[in-house]
Amino acid sequence: MTFTESAERTELRAAVSALGSKYGAQYFQDCARQGRKTDELWSEAGELGFIGVNLPEEYGGGGAGMYELAIVMEELAAAGAGLLMLVVSPAICGNIIARFGTDEQKQRWIPGLADGSITMAFGITEPDAGSNSHMITTTARRDGDEWILNGQKVFISGVDQSDAVLIVARTEDAKTGKLKPALFIVPTDAPGFTRQLIEMELVNPEKQFTLFLDDVRLPADALVGSEDAALSQLFAGLNPERIMASASAVGMARFALGRAVEYVNDRTVWKAPIATHQAIAHPLAKAKIDLELAKLMMQKAATLYDEGDDWGAAEPANMAKLAAADAAVAAVDQAVHSMGGNGLTTEYGVAPMIALSRIAKIAPVSREMILNFVAQTSLGLPKSY
Repeated sequence: MTFTESAERTELRAAVSALGSKYGAQYFQDCARQGRKTDELWSEAGELGFIGVNLPEEYGGGGAGMYELAIVMEELAAAGAGLLMLVVSPAICGNIIARFGTDEQKQRWIPGLADGSITMAFGITEPDAGSNSHMITTTARRDGDEWILNGQKVFISGVDQSDAVLIVARTEDAKTGKLKPALFIVPTDAPGFTRQLIEMELVNPEKQFTLFLDDVRLPADALVGSEDAALSQLFAGLNPERIMASASAVGMARFALGRAVEYVNDRTVWKAPIATHQAIAHPLAKAKIDLELAKLMMQKAATLYDEGDDWGAAEPANMAKLAAADAAVAAVDQAVHSMGGNGLTTEYGVAPMIALSRIAKIAPVSREMILNFVAQTSLGLPKSY
């Protein structure tokens, strides 16, 4: 393992940082408040090859990995313009299709996912299942050569800007009667597919939706991979989800710290910048330490995933997500506190991060479920639920 990024990764980081700075936090927050999407930023990121940097070259991607896509997310978030759909479209859906899709599915979807001209959402969470994805009730049944899906999903990101949703359903085994999970690509214009906006107290252009699937009829090739192998397929998408959530949180922490450091170096009280006071400097230094530790674990997870070690990546991916969430919330809170009343003003742009950073502790997996995972798999403790 090396702790020095390659020249290619350093150049990628610089290029994405420049793009993020071109748009910045003001653009992102204006889009959110005005009901616009970040279409200009998304399109330019796609044209520059950033969105699909992790996807296979033969299908129009960059041929790199999750490490590189995490760089894209981190640098955009550090500029105040983190794009939630990067977590969903190229990281979860793109990786799953690239690894388990048919050649036809790869040719149909990956080039658009790579250049950003196609966006795909991901639907797993259900109102009554919560963190227990084994309890999902959305079902898929065969009807000749087709599938019919019925069910409901909740807190699904970016459906209004997506061409399709990768839905996690359960197929009925005719012999045993048991339900088995499977993944289906559902176009958002499919008959029987409807969405309902969930009102959120978030300054974010990307919205959350409840989905309803009422006898949604799909062709046979809507099924991604095997109808019996979705648990292994989900690992291919959920590890990247946690890595990208970590990258987003690390980027938000960097953004908040950057604003705070600039402010406390400039703000003068009693003839000296307030940064000279340890009560200001030490908490910001601690926030810096915590975000760097979280970033190291995120990079470890991305490295193991890119080496093809799905199970080995699971532990650091979960640890990174928890550590990065804690670091982001603490950094934002300390930034606001260090800036006093100005930390809550629109002008300084940090206040919206209070709610956005808090999401990282809840989604895509809660702090408690990560602790359960570590207790059981890393420490060998008995299952508590």
